[in-house]
Amino acid sequence: MKDQLDYDAIIIGGSYAGLSGAMALARSLCRVLIIDGGKPCNRQTPHSHNFITQDGETPAAIAAKAKAQVLAYDTVGFLEDQVTTIAGADGAFTVLTASGKEFNAAKVLLTAGIKDVMMDIPGLAACWGISVLHCPYCHGYEVRHESLGILSNGADAMEYAKLIRNWSANLRIFTNGPATFTPEQWDILKLQGITVSEQPLAAIEHTNGQLQAIRFNDGTTATVTALFARMPLVQHDWIQQLSLELNEQGMIKLTEDHQTSIPGMYAAGDCTTPMRSVVASVASGNLAAVFLSKSIIAARWNGRL
Repeated sequence: MKDQLDYDAIIIGGSYAGLSGAMALARSLCRVLIIDGGKPCNRQTPHSHNFITQDGETPAAIAAKAKAQVLAYDTVGFLEDQVTTIAGADGAFTVLTASGKEFNAAKVLLTAGIKDVMMDIPGLAACWGISVLHCPYCHGYEVRHESLGILSNGADAMEYAKLIRNWSANLRIFTNGPATFTPEQWDILKLQGITVSEQPLAAIEHTNGQLQAIRFNDGTTATVTALFARMPLVQHDWIQQLSLELNEQGMIKLTEDHQTSIPGMYAAGDCTTPMRSVVASVASGNLAAVFLSKSIIAARWNGRL
């Protein structure tokens, strides 16, 4: 078995969870290949926060430093490519890539993140992670006490408003069409001093991703410093082809030891949780890799690797 395998583990996704997992596996004397497509979801984000020792650093700089440290271990390889297919089973997985390469490994760790499905509003995607934000814990401090907007409606907007109200009392909800609030919710919004704009959005006007104005279909505009929004999330196409069991939020469902519904296939990071942050991904990747390495070590002990 040992001579037939290229790697003990293949990690699919070379951002924070993947790099963190690779380091833990390398330090467990595992042969590891990281495959990454080179397009992290936060590539537009200018600064990362809430990660001690790295607060305010660019996401790209954090990833670059992590990658250099991980690749210093001689049992770790890195390939920039796109995974298209995963076949096989525990102990003998085969991974195929878009460039036609094929690798096999005993275990697989999925850390490929998740896809944001952008609303069809011109300018929104260009501002994503810069001035159109999803997480106040990541970015709220930088826009504290400023004029802030929320792009949402109904119960979701109420929940979001209650959260973001902590960072600013100057808050406005953009429902992008008729509001669906209950009379009780309208009373709460009035009590909190939160205004509501129901006009459909035509575009987000911006300069290099920095929001300048929200333009409505009727030609009028509104100005906020930042707009908070939650985009729908979907798993990558090749992950969907695996028919993994997902939870009610559409995230990959995990066992206590971070295995997916496919034995020997582990997962960590944004594809497993809606709580998306650099520090959470790093912790998740490390923990999944510890469980994965214990499985590798047990297989070696029993002569299966």
